[in-house]
Amino acid sequence: MHELSIARSVVDEVAAAAFARGFAWVSGVRLEVGSLCGVIDGALEFAFELAAAGTPLEGACLEIVRTPVRLWCPTCLKVVQPAEDAMFVCPDCGNSCGELVSGRELVICAFVGQVSAAAAAE
Repeated sequence: MHELSIARSVVDEVAAAAFARGFAWVSGVRLEVGSLCGVIDGALEFAFELAAAGTPLEGACLEIVRTPVRLWCPTCLKVVQPAEDAMFVCPDCGNSCGELVSGRELVICAFVGQVSAAAAAE
């Protein structure tokens, strides 16, 4: 289950960024996850809860935003979103598209929480 290692990495990264910004705790995290990442949302949510235990992210809400597959079609000269049953075929011209524009992302987009009293006083 690679979701647990992903969740641990997300918790570590967000905790470090939150600490650097003077956050006392984090109440929510938004992730952008590409459709081709092989991540199962429910497994990642469960793993995130486990990884966040005992950290400033404990109890934080995890929002997963799915990014669709988008490809560059060299024939049509534009970015297209292929049909699920024809993953690397342009839906407009039917030719093969090899350049992946999006769909493999795993990005921490944002986090929210409470700034510590000491940091707020500065």
